[in-house]
Amino acid sequence: MPPPGEVAIVEMRDGEPRISPSDPGPAAVRRRAGAYHTVEVEVDTLWHAHEMHQLLYAFDGSVEVESGERLYFLPAQQAAWIPAGVAHVTRIRRVRSGAVFFEPSTVAEPGDRVRILATAPVIREMIQYAERWPIGAPPGPDEALAERFFETLAGLCRDWIGAEAALCLPTSRDPLIRKVMALTQADLATADLARICRAAGLSERSLRRRFPAQAGMTWRRYLHRSRLLRAMALLSEPRADLAGVAEAVGFASLSAFAKAFREISGESPGAYRRRLNAAEAESP
Repeated sequence: MPPPGEVAIVEMRDGEPRISPSDPGPAAVRRRAGAYHTVEVEVDTLWHAHEMHQLLYAFDGSVEVESGERLYFLPAQQAAWIPAGVAHVTRIRRVRSGAVFFEPSTVAEPGDRVRILATAPVIREMIQYAERWPIGAPPGPDEALAERFFETLAGLCRDWIGAEAALCLPTSRDPLIRKVMALTQADLATADLARICRAAGLSERSLRRRFPAQAGMTWRRYLHRSRLLRAMALLSEPRADLAGVAEAVGFASLSAFAKAFREISGESPGAYRRRLNAAEAESP
């Protein structure tokens, strides 16, 4: 079953995705809110939008959502909020995820952009509980309970939207800067500015001028942040080794890695890994 109310985007104008007109969505979508679950799927979508708000949760692995001029990283045990009508691309690599879709009228002040939510652990339990009411299923005998449950979850979403985790990277409409970003992501462990400039056909001087203008940060800052976000994804993998993760993303020492990781996540790499493992062990 495809996600509800998905609207393909058929063209790009001036670097901006344009959403094509659509019908109201599948006739099977009858309830105002419902759950949608995936297990280890490979997804690399086209630009699209939903006619319902989406609360997306990664039980394990990590998801990328690109929207506007930001690339958002959804690590394991966190949620992304994608408002109805917001154009985005989703990339999922063998991730177990769950989502709840809401009719636009059910969530006040949903915002106009994607956000990674700094949510409480209760969200995992609520996403799992919501799976008894699939979004495409007809109403059942417990529909009154479903309405109360999703009304409560929608109210919590209003609060969570205000608690955002800054887990994103800039993107760019400049083809050369996009190429530099892709080359950087492809070789985080040994990324070298001179080598990347040669591969992209840019001088270092030109890159130092154009990159901040497009990305809002220097290339060095972009590299540093990319390494930490990649580390969060790697630490979610079973039997992740701290030293191996640090080396894989380009940190010369565990102490430097731990200090930088704490700045972006609020906890040490070891504590982050233990929390993910504990949550996974408790999942049904």
